[in-house]
Amino acid sequence: MNLFKILCRKKVILTTILPIILLVGVSNHAQSQQTKEDLQKKEAQLKKEINELSQSLVNLQKSKKASLSQIASIRRKIEAREELIRTITKRVRLLDEDIYQSSLEIYRMRKELDTLKQQYARSIAFAYKNRSNYQFLNFLFSATNFNDALKRVTYLKSYRRLRETQVSNIVKTQQVLQEKIGTLTTYKEEQSKVLETQKTQLQDLEEDKKQKDIVVNDIKGKEKEVTAMIRKKEKQRQQMKSTITAIIAREKAEAEKAARLAKQKAEAEAKKQAASGVATTTRTTSTTTSTSSSDEAISTMASSGNTTRTYNVLESSEEGLEMSINFEKRNLIWPVNIGTVIIPFGEYQVTDKLKGKSDGIEIAVPKGTSVKSVANGKVTYVGDYGGDQAVIIRHGKYLTVYSHLSSVNVTKDQEVKAGTVLGHSGVSEDGEESILFMVANDKGNFLNPRQWLKSR
Repeated sequence: MNLFKILCRKKVILTTILPIILLVGVSNHAQSQQTKEDLQKKEAQLKKEINELSQSLVNLQKSKKASLSQIASIRRKIEAREELIRTITKRVRLLDEDIYQSSLEIYRMRKELDTLKQQYARSIAFAYKNRSNYQFLNFLFSATNFNDALKRVTYLKSYRRLRETQVSNIVKTQQVLQEKIGTLTTYKEEQSKVLETQKTQLQDLEEDKKQKDIVVNDIKGKEKEVTAMIRKKEKQRQQMKSTITAIIAREKAEAEKAARLAKQKAEAEAKKQAASGVATTTRTTSTTTSTSSSDEAISTMASSGNTTRTYNVLESSEEGLEMSINFEKRNLIWPVNIGTVIIPFGEYQVTDKLKGKSDGIEIAVPKGTSVKSVANGKVTYVGDYGGDQAVIIRHGKYLTVYSHLSSVNVTKDQEVKAGTVLGHSGVSEDGEESILFMVANDKGNFLNPRQWLKSR
């Protein structure tokens, strides 16, 4: 009797614990898989950027002269490759953890399988010892009463079901064990491939550094030429800043004039209506209410964007305010669908002694690529910038600049929407097929475009 109770209790324990063990394993795998997918996505993006930078460098090398764009591209390529190696290293660590956890689960399941087999063997041994019909009948008829006999029949049925459950658990555990072994094999194969990729990237990194040293040495040998180039770019920066300042001053003057004329017109209309007597009182009230409603709409829109927003004449119209608020969401589309940033915003290292400075970002793209407006706005400038064609668009109190264009599709004062093709990319002075994109505010200060464009 005690043996039946023990076996039944063992059955409950096994059928309860086994699914829990498997559930925990699946949960850990799902979390790890999600992280691995994120790393694989990042790895793919970095590889794409490295390939684009490599193509950009090939195009630059055709010019047969060391340039600021070339050294900036190589430095960015090295940074991207180092980031890629770090990402791959994280994947290796995750795979190490997966392999460890899988090995641990396999060990536990093998122990569990051994336990199940031992229990089943004891059940078989017990059944063998009590296999005769006489012992079976003696067990039933030795019951003290009818209820005791029913209990003994129930024990025998439970014992038979226990043996069936034991066999089922053994088969299931063997199947899951084989799956775990297969998963472990897959992890090891993936780890081997990732380690090989890591090794290749480390070798490529050394080649990138050698290439950088060659270009840097070439630039050092042409320090006067490069210094002159940096000074020329600095002069172009100042010219663009002056252009931006002049545009802002002109736009503010025009906006102030428009606001002043509108106010004078409203006052004249009010006086005219007041002079016409009581009969026009209703119309005066209507006009005043209409003007008030328009001002209230602008005020409401301003408060919805920023409760502490101060008045700006470039936002005096409803359209200007709306464009500013939308611009400030910092989710602007990119000016080109493809391409890699080769020169960042701000200062960047050329050599140990030389530094360059950019008021925008230079994006390497094939010549003839469509260049688009990043937001709704109005074209305020179309003209020459450093030997290239450039377009400047005002978006409320913000401006965007698109330079290194080979052709222009828009005209001054034209209203444009986000995605409107402004023109097509050309070739920079360095021989780089690229565009220069800049963002400025109403004070003429240049802003980092990467902080305003949406993530790719």
